[in-house]
Amino acid sequence: MKALVYHGAGKKAWEEKPKPVILKPTDAVVKILKTTICGTDLHIMKGDLPEVADGRIIGHEGVGIIEEVGSAVSNFKAGDHVIISCVTSCGKCENCKKGMYSHCADGGWILGYMIDGTQAEYVRIPHADNSLYPIPAGADEEALVMLSDILPTGFECGVLNGQVKPGDTIAIVGAGPVGLAALLTSQFYTPAEIIVIDTDENRLAVAKTFGATQTINSANENAVEKVMSLTNGKGVDTAIEAVGLAVTFEMCESIVAAGGHIANIGVHGKSVTLHLETLWSRNISITTRLVDTVTTPMLFKTVQSKKIEPKKLITHHFRLDQVIEAYETFGNAAKEKALKVILEN
Repeated sequence: MKALVYHGAGKKAWEEKPKPVILKPTDAVVKILKTTICGTDLHIMKGDLPEVADGRIIGHEGVGIIEEVGSAVSNFKAGDHVIISCVTSCGKCENCKKGMYSHCADGGWILGYMIDGTQAEYVRIPHADNSLYPIPAGADEEALVMLSDILPTGFECGVLNGQVKPGDTIAIVGAGPVGLAALLTSQFYTPAEIIVIDTDENRLAVAKTFGATQTINSANENAVEKVMSLTNGKGVDTAIEAVGLAVTFEMCESIVAAGGHIANIGVHGKSVTLHLETLWSRNISITTRLVDTVTTPMLFKTVQSKKIEPKKLITHHFRLDQVIEAYETFGNAAKEKALKVILEN
């Protein structure tokens, strides 16, 4: 089969790889129908996650058709149409029983990271019973790709960890796909003000159409001063960091109100400065999280009922064998006006 293969920082290739096979009775092999590229994949390609091995197939999102299942798989069979979760969970270990699937003793985020992933014609899914979700007939595949990762990530790591409540003022720093997913799902809790901060005018314009009440281009104005002006000097109840840079994390530290929450979503490849000299007395909660995907079934229902429409995040379509071109487009998001890309096999 063909797949996108990582060969070290800045090096990738669309090349021939062995088709995956069942290695354990709990495995399934899935033929990829549609997949996408995540900001985390860009971090891998930059070398921010050096533990990713040379030769790894990248990608952790997608929908497909089951080709084969192991003898212990009971929820699925060959021919089933499925969403692939970005997090693999055994469902049996101590952490899984806490709902912390991201730290499964025999899984977690391993797809396209520790094991071969979904930017390929086929992928092996360990613990298939707990790591796949059935797709009903007639469902919109492209919308459901967004349930693999970005919707639960924005919701769990940003909105839930940030304890967004009715009437709150929140700021989302970063209007990429995961920041916009946090914007969409924050509206479950009817915050009074949603301020979105980015340097990309196109993404800010999209954020407005998705429900942002204020947008700030931090390339053109002092975002901290603007937020403090908008909040009468108080700051925001929740600051969601959705970029993964020191400067954006420090911005969240500067705009959070007393008693507020900083919810980190971004993948940080470098250290940040924690300003305890200003935060120590301000009753601030700082949370980190890797998505657990425990909310995927609920989010699936909201997508099916059209309460949220994640398909609006999709801006570009490519064939799977155009994945190198797709990376160029996604990596130059401001120039290409790109959000999520769909790769179709």
